[in-house]
Amino acid sequence: MSHPAKKRKFDKTRQDSLYFDSYSDVTIHEEMIADHVRTNTYRLAILKNSESIRGKVVLDVGAGTGVLSVFCVQAGAEKVYAVEASSIAEQAAKIIRQNNMEDKIRVVRGTVETAELPEMVDVIVSEWMGYALLHESMLNSVLFARDKWLKKPGGVLLPDKAQLYIAPISEPVAEERLGFWHTVKDTYGVDMSCMSDFARKCIKNADISISPLAAEDVLSHPARFAELDLNTAAVEQLRSVGGRFRCESFGSAAVNAFCVYFTVSFPCPDRPQPLVLSTSPFMPETHWKQAVLYLDAPVDVTQDTLVSGEVNMYPSEESDRHVCIGLEYTIGKHKTHTKTFSIPDWTAETLS
Repeated sequence: MSHPAKKRKFDKTRQDSLYFDSYSDVTIHEEMIADHVRTNTYRLAILKNSESIRGKVVLDVGAGTGVLSVFCVQAGAEKVYAVEASSIAEQAAKIIRQNNMEDKIRVVRGTVETAELPEMVDVIVSEWMGYALLHESMLNSVLFARDKWLKKPGGVLLPDKAQLYIAPISEPVAEERLGFWHTVKDTYGVDMSCMSDFARKCIKNADISISPLAAEDVLSHPARFAELDLNTAAVEQLRSVGGRFRCESFGSAAVNAFCVYFTVSFPCPDRPQPLVLSTSPFMPETHWKQAVLYLDAPVDVTQDTLVSGEVNMYPSEESDRHVCIGLEYTIGKHKTHTKTFSIPDWTAETLS
């Protein structure tokens, strides 16, 4: 699948500054800590890996408020380096003091790429995932930290694997919004049905919509199209993440979008299966929700209609931190379509 024409790239230093500034406000940290699925899964994963953590040195990449660092001390860590580039690091230091862990946790203000640690580490923990896994994610930084600071062999990454999934959906909100313009005449006596074409262009555009979906919106078993092993993945690999997919519809419906979601998994030494943090619409909602990719027009399917195609995720030309999703899909006997999606880039708007 080809990429769109190259556009002007904005200054990376300014991009990073705006990115880290966004983590200086309380709102985003409130949202993350309040996400019970996210926070409790990390807590359980850290405690279940206590044998690997007890008495060891841990690096927390993008520590934020320091909650994962605290979990690591609770699991027995001898020393934790909590690296955080935004000013929330000041609040993390207060939280660490309030929990009487300042002798165990050292807050390091700055990026992990510029941080200097006095020793190698046994474990790296990081909550690096963004929308659709890779949007604004810190995975590049985690891989940098792995290569520079993690002991080999035997070093532990939490989490250590990530998986990406796609499924066709019938997303009701978009259709309700499009249908709204046909109801105005009955309500107010003014025919505004001509607005529906304009609304369709605005709603079903090339933006990635981040929305919570219900299980009943999903029209097939999700298909995994990519997996990343953080133990071996290279930074260059993140320039293009994707693969082919194939699934069959459950029954009669109109496909008007695809959803993309991710899982990450943590090793569990005391059991054969890893501990999984899932953002699936079939699981309890997380603050990541799901990434919705609207089709230009709905396509009807019936039982066992084949839906297949290819997904390619890559950094935006305007900002390495913003993800684009190239989608090629075929539904039943309809012709193959391609469409490229992106999340609206606030750094581009600010810097233009």
